[in-house]
Order: sequence, then C-alpha cells, then structure tokens
Amino acid sequence: MKAAVILNPNAGNKKLVNEIDFICDRLNTAFETVTLYKTEQPGDGADLVRKLEGKADVIIGAGGDGTIYELINALAPLQQRPVFAILPGGTCNDFSRAIGMNQNPLKAVEQIIEKQTEAVDVGKHGEDYFLNFWGIGLVADVSENILEENKEKFGKLSYYMSVGRTLNQAEPFQLKMTSEKASYEGEAVMVLIGNGPFLGGTRAMLGNSSFQDGLLDVFVIKEMGIEPVMSWLQTSPDEEQLNPESNLMHFRAKEVHIETTPEKTVDCDGEKETTTPSTITVLHNHINMIVGNK
Repeated sequence: MKAAVILNPNAGNKKLVNEIDFICDRLNTAFETVTLYKTEQPGDGADLVRKLEGKADVIIGAGGDGTIYELINALAPLQQRPVFAILPGGTCNDFSRAIGMNQNPLKAVEQIIEKQTEAVDVGKHGEDYFLNFWGIGLVADVSENILEENKEKFGKLSYYMSVGRTLNQAEPFQLKMTSEKASYEGEAVMVLIGNGPFLGGTRAMLGNSSFQDGLLDVFVIKEMGIEPVMSWLQTSPDEEQLNPESNLMHFRAKEVHIETTPEKTVDCDGEKETTTPSTITVLHNHINMIVGNK
C-alpha cells in the first residue's frame, strides 16, 4: 500500500512539525512507500488530494479540524476514494477523537500502522461535506467569538470561554425545518446537526451521535435558558424529543431542510463558508477510515 501524508505545518502551534520525520519513519515500516507533502496555504491540501486520486492507497491528514475539513471536502466527491487517516495536530481534533485516535501523534501513528479500517458516514450540504457537525445560531456565534490568543494559550478550553461570553447574547431567529421524521416552524436560537459525537473536544453536546448509523442527530434549541440546556445535556442515547411545546427538539433523520429569517451563517466542522437555506443529508458508509480504539 502506498501512503501520502498531507501535513499542515501551522496546525496546533506547529506541534507536528518537529515529530513528522519520526512519524514518517514509523509509517515506512508498514507501507510500501510514504510520501510527505507540506501545505503552504489554504487549498493546497485539497489540490493534493485530487492529484493523488488513483495514486495513493491511504491519505493521512496531519493537522487540526480545519485541515481535516479541507481534505474531506476534496476526498468525498472522488470516484476512487483512498482510505483516510488522521494524525491529530490541532486544538480540538473532534473527529479523530470520535474514531478513537490517540491525541498524542506519536501514539496515533502506531494506530495507523495497525490499519484497522471501518466505513464512516459523511454529512453533505449543498456541494460541501462534513464529518462532525453542521450548525447555525449559537454554535456558530460561539465559534466566531473565540479569541485567537485564547485558542493559542488555552487550547480547547478557549471554546468554553467563548460559550460563557456568548450565551447571554443569543438572539432568536425564525426557523422553518422539514425532514422525513419531524418538522418545526417558529423561533430558535440554535440548530445543531451531528454526525460525530464530539464538539469542542468533548461529548457534552453531541455525545451520542453515531457516524455509522446512516442518520443525522438533529438538535433544535428554541430559546436560551437553563431548562432546554439541561434537557439537552441529559438526553439519553436513543431518546428523541418531538414535543412541539418543548424548548428542545431532538430526532434522527437522513435529510433535513433548513430555512431561516434572517439568513444565518453556517458553521460546518468549525468552518464558516456558507449561509442558509441548506439541505443537509448523510452519505452512509461513504469513506473508509483507519480507526483507533473507539
């Protein structure tokens, strides 16, 4: 098997750069060839993925959530999709946690060498793809309000510092949501659609979302307050909440259509590149990934 490592040298305070030679040496013990590519600017990783179609059996993304998002968006549309692996090197590394990768890259490379592979679901909205989540409202505002200096100093704790600053600023918007399972029309402060179970490095919000069941976990919080938040955090793995009078809705669906007034910025795996309206679907078992101990 031929492996290609696509490294973002700037991810996670550049912590992967000093270890990458050792990592490639370890990979060389398990793969026929290992080629290292270093990105220089946004878009380089996606260009490399497209050029490697049919030439690499395994593509290893070395970087944080932004790097993985870029690579997945180039990988998912390919006809010949190589196996994908993640060497975590960012702040939260959410999907690498979901698939059981050790957060120490030197231990994660040992997991990659084992070549334990499973098919995973991929979310899609419009022409874009995601592994972990799609969100509007409060979740996008929290991401927008993370201070870069806090991110560098405090890592994933910076996410929760932003939550504290943002909660009291949550503004409702008009939501029209339809799916094969449930519909809703009215005010909301957040819609969060999960494919993976981690958000901000923790399972607190999406803890029971499965990336292998062919379904998306849809959460709607209609107004900000202790009751809907506590109800959300206490939701059991298979519990759906469809009561139209409740401040929290939770259900699983294969496709969800979202319209809002006003137009809302979409936060997709931490990247904010599109706005509503959106149709979000799940591609079941779309990509084979090397996994760790889930």
